[in-house]
Amino acid sequence: MDYIKIRFGNAIEDLECRFEQTLEEMFCAVNPVFKLSDRTWNPSMDMYETPEEIMIVAEIAGVDKEELEVEINAKAVRISGNRKEVPRVRNSTYRLAEIRYGGFERILFLPSLVDPEVVSASYMNGLLQIRLAKIRTDKTHKIHIED
Repeated sequence: MDYIKIRFGNAIEDLECRFEQTLEEMFCAVNPVFKLSDRTWNPSMDMYETPEEIMIVAEIAGVDKEELEVEINAKAVRISGNRKEVPRVRNSTYRLAEIRYGGFERILFLPSLVDPEVVSASYMNGLLQIRLAKIRTDKTHKIHIED
């Protein structure tokens, strides 16, 4: 399967954002205390579907199950949580700092309507899996026309 990356937005804003992100990454490499913002991190996610359901898998290693929140309506799923920073060893110096800590939030718009009452979720080995039952839209309804 081929994947196509689509990016929307203003090119100048994107350039400014990338510049700010590059600066932050440079300073964080020296010492993670240097942060330009309390930017949240975005966990990687997969979404795929069958004729009956939509599945979402989120890679959120290090997040306690109690720190996760999932909200669902017929059109979208909101996944949020918090990854707490691992305590450092005293008198240690960072040589590499790539793991993001803090809060995150992702809102995924679904390709089909789902029934928010028919959902299951599991969390194992750092992966959150959500299964959503699709609402059948192939039914037709005959409507009586009044005089």
